[in-house]
Amino acid sequence: MTLQNDRLLRALARQPVDRTPVWMMRQAGRYLPEYRATRADAGSFMDLCRNADLACEVTLQPLARYPLDAAILFSDILTIPDAMGLGLYFETGEGPKFRHPVRTAAEVAALSAPDAEHDLDYVMNAVRTIRRELDGRVPLIGFSGSPWTLATYMVEGGSSKDFRHIKAMLYGDPQTLHTLLGLLATAVTDYLNAQIRAGAHVVQIFDTWGGALSTPAYEAFSLAYMRRIVGGLIREHDGRRVPVILFTKNGGQWLESIADSGCDAVGLDWTTELGDARRRVGERVALQGNLDPNVLFAPPERIGAEVERVLASYGHGPGHVFNLGHGISQFTNPDHVTAFFDALHAASPAYHR
Repeated sequence: MTLQNDRLLRALARQPVDRTPVWMMRQAGRYLPEYRATRADAGSFMDLCRNADLACEVTLQPLARYPLDAAILFSDILTIPDAMGLGLYFETGEGPKFRHPVRTAAEVAALSAPDAEHDLDYVMNAVRTIRRELDGRVPLIGFSGSPWTLATYMVEGGSSKDFRHIKAMLYGDPQTLHTLLGLLATAVTDYLNAQIRAGAHVVQIFDTWGGALSTPAYEAFSLAYMRRIVGGLIREHDGRRVPVILFTKNGGQWLESIADSGCDAVGLDWTTELGDARRRVGERVALQGNLDPNVLFAPPERIGAEVERVLASYGHGPGHVFNLGHGISQFTNPDHVTAFFDALHAASPAYHR
């Protein structure tokens, strides 16, 4: 199927575009009243994820409001460990938790990688449904958490501020952690390839907790496994290249190493200046980002000024995908998101002439 809007794919390939393409991490989410209504109808977050029609509905909701250049699959980064039987659940106000954390060598040895096509078929059903309903309007982005990020949730049992359990394993029993990360790398590769076969045009790996590591630990326990995944992914499908984006939150200090991983683009949070990042990577990869999501709480004129600052920082020419530096806050006013898009579409064409 021919895409009516392929700006994202061209930007990821560092090809010329008429304006800077844009999508937002968590663009389908709680800041939208229509999402909240659908979520209430679904009964629970995971019920929403497991219902292909409802997952499609919320995936498309932001495209009905905003001039986005991509849709991103509505799902969760923790579907793989959930399929491993760890008992994923959500506490109101506390985020995801697991009933059965994995903290010993015996518990790791008892795990097996899920079969993406069978154990996570609800995700593939959602991808196929979204692709059909998009009808070529924009590309569809699939995604997964990185092995390190998934392992962090699995070992900690949920979100963490100090990462004491996983770092105790990292420094005290590194072989067990490597065993777990290797299993997860296999699972993520299978999962993303299944999404590509189901219709995802692009895939992104979210390394949410990579920035909590020291440089040697990041190289050994996070980036090495993302590199392995990139090397095992389907890179051509339906006659088109499938780009891969790596996003490590708080990972700007490792930009060169990430760019050398084999990915097509590096996502950046707001702590790394885009102009500096572009000088550091040269022509190797495209860059994605990186407006601070909290800018969207400012008045519209300040939002516009920050959008223009980010554009100016990257400068002229191809290879930039505009995004937030992390997911949009649930407390964001949707009208401020409109101001963000208005500013971007007004200012960005000048950087592509």
